[in-house]
Amino acid sequence: MALLGILLNRKKTYFNWSSGKDASLALYHLQKDDSFEIDRLITTINSHYDRVSMHGLRTELLKRQAAEIGIPLDTIPLPEQPSMEDYNRIMTNKLRTLKNDGYTHCAFGDIFLEDLREYREQQLATFSITSIFPLWKRDTKALMEEFIQLGFKAVVVCIKSELLDESFVGRELDASFVKDLPDNVDPCGENGEFHTFCYEGPIFKNPVTFEKGEKVFREYKAPKEDDSDATKKSMGFWFIDLIPT
Repeated sequence: MALLGILLNRKKTYFNWSSGKDASLALYHLQKDDSFEIDRLITTINSHYDRVSMHGLRTELLKRQAAEIGIPLDTIPLPEQPSMEDYNRIMTNKLRTLKNDGYTHCAFGDIFLEDLREYREQQLATFSITSIFPLWKRDTKALMEEFIQLGFKAVVVCIKSELLDESFVGRELDASFVKDLPDNVDPCGENGEFHTFCYEGPIFKNPVTFEKGEKVFREYKAPKEDDSDATKKSMGFWFIDLIPT
């Protein structure tokens, strides 16, 4: 009877899914907590390239990943370079749908970015949806060690070129990778220094198989600090194409 009561009172939760290491580790911890029922993964997609936003991962691999995790996937298509107005409009419409579907909680893999957490909480509070951050304020080096020790495997799919050179993209996320990171790069890449694709570990039924394709360099306009900032700034990123097998 006690177990039945716990199951009936579980909080209906969706996960803001990035496909990477932090999301995977956060999901691992949440799945061990009977307070939450996680029955949907939500991922934003660059509709122009049909790839995961920021990560550059093919949508087909994302779908295979969700299938091996065993949680239904829901994608949110975004324009190639959405304005903040476009982004907020699209996300507001999606949040309204999620609220109507009965969701009361949303989980994130964020670790220490205060402004990002505040933004997420404010957006969700409008719809009375509570934000959950299972990894919040944990030491990022310890998180990486735990990720590896638990048997998770991931590959680096995107790096910020001003901080890491091309050789880092496409590498396996292991102790050697962490050791080689410069001192100004967070061990979890929490400041956007690198992004990953998690393909194996305790949350998966089977590994997600792929081959490594070509590396591509792309430049994007950096967001303006404010309306008076007229300087043309750009950010460079290296991506590696992962091909489903």
